[in-house]
Amino acid sequence: MSETYHDVSPFTQQDNAILDRILESRRSMRSFTQDIPLKEDIMRIIRAGLLAPYAAQAVAGQDFRRFFVFQEASPQLAHVAALAKRHAKRLAEQLRDQLAANPSLEDQARRFVKSLEQLAETGVPGIGTAPYYVVVAERSGIPPAEQQSLAHCLENMWLKATALGLGFQLVSVTAQMGQDREFCSLLGIPNGEFGTNGCAIGFPTKRIPPVERPDAREVTKWID
Repeated sequence: MSETYHDVSPFTQQDNAILDRILESRRSMRSFTQDIPLKEDIMRIIRAGLLAPYAAQAVAGQDFRRFFVFQEASPQLAHVAALAKRHAKRLAEQLRDQLAANPSLEDQARRFVKSLEQLAETGVPGIGTAPYYVVVAERSGIPPAEQQSLAHCLENMWLKATALGLGFQLVSVTAQMGQDREFCSLLGIPNGEFGTNGCAIGFPTKRIPPVERPDAREVTKWID
């Protein structure tokens, strides 16, 4: 006799329907209210991130993932915001140099360079514009897989934030700050031993409507 759905899964169809709703509701929020989420909810989000996969073979079972929570208006967050602006400026300068050496890239990169220059001037959204800025540090290993692990971690956090009714915004410049001695010193981690990435969390000012996606059958090829 073939196994039924309930024989092979500990979850019900209702559980799966709820998960589908959360997945479909996940959005990037870039505007937050002044209301402060409960710390207990932030810890639930962190717990979800801690449950995400990591490169166990690469880091040999060591202390593999750490979280750092900065609250809006704290002096330490102002320090991080200044560091992020500095990194945006440095990245813009590096891209400008690359464009000078290879003008064929200009059409592709011009808009991104201008965006970086604006961030260097006005600040990085998500750092100081939401109640919480959360940095995740993932131990580097051989082979290097920390950014892949961080992507899994942040996706888990994003989905949990969505389930809790909170807004979530990736702060991708954090990935370029992991080799900054000043930033690592602020976090209290050894420079060069961890990759980093981050996110902003808070209550969204508005709900973003569903985004169109193609039917899965249109983008799937079954290969016998």
